[in-house]
Amino acid sequence: MHDAPSEIKDVNACRIPTETIDSDHPRVAGYARKVIGDDPASHRQMAIALYYAVRDGIRYDPYYPFYLAGHYRASNIIKSGRGYCVSKAVLLCALARAVGIPARLGFADVRNHIATRQLLDFIGTNLFVYHGYTQFYLEDKWVSATPAFNLSLCRLHKVDPLDFDGRSDSLFQPYNNQRKRFMEYVRYHGHFPDLPLEAILEAWRSAYGNDRVAGWIRASEQSGGNTSRNFYGEDVISD
Repeated sequence: MHDAPSEIKDVNACRIPTETIDSDHPRVAGYARKVIGDDPASHRQMAIALYYAVRDGIRYDPYYPFYLAGHYRASNIIKSGRGYCVSKAVLLCALARAVGIPARLGFADVRNHIATRQLLDFIGTNLFVYHGYTQFYLEDKWVSATPAFNLSLCRLHKVDPLDFDGRSDSLFQPYNNQRKRFMEYVRYHGHFPDLPLEAILEAWRSAYGNDRVAGWIRASEQSGGNTSRNFYGEDVISD
């Protein structure tokens, strides 16, 4: 995958903690140690283990709060046990940095051809703007990993779960296991050492409308961030 002009040249910038990628938080460090264990491992082996821990250990929830930096803080994602694609990418990035692996965030607009009727009504389109994934710096190159969809969700959508070997990019498949169109990458936004939250929110308002995004924020505030929507019980449809 080629980087946009905003590519981060300095790998060291992708090692340090930030407000959201709080790799120095005890909860993040403890989670990483629990996953890695006490046996020494290569960066590639650790990245693989962390990837699967986030993919299947953190429940994908597209209705998770999205408008404050604290919503994405890795330590908070661990505490909540859920998050959407960007949340999970931030957590994976923080866990990598906690064990010394340079990591950064990548973003792309994707068109999801298999989704739930309720989510499509909620968003108003099948275009998901600023979908997030993680990149690790392993064996002198950047490798993409997409921890968004956990195993149980993949089964519901009849999509093979994304594997990760630490050497090849792990990105969404164009088709599901029934040969129906699944995910289409429309536009890449580049890679970043920290979460570009304002750019994400601006892009969402442009794509989905100011009123719709404001409504999502009001609903989230009224519910205290605890939506009553059950994404795993919604109706899966394809176009």
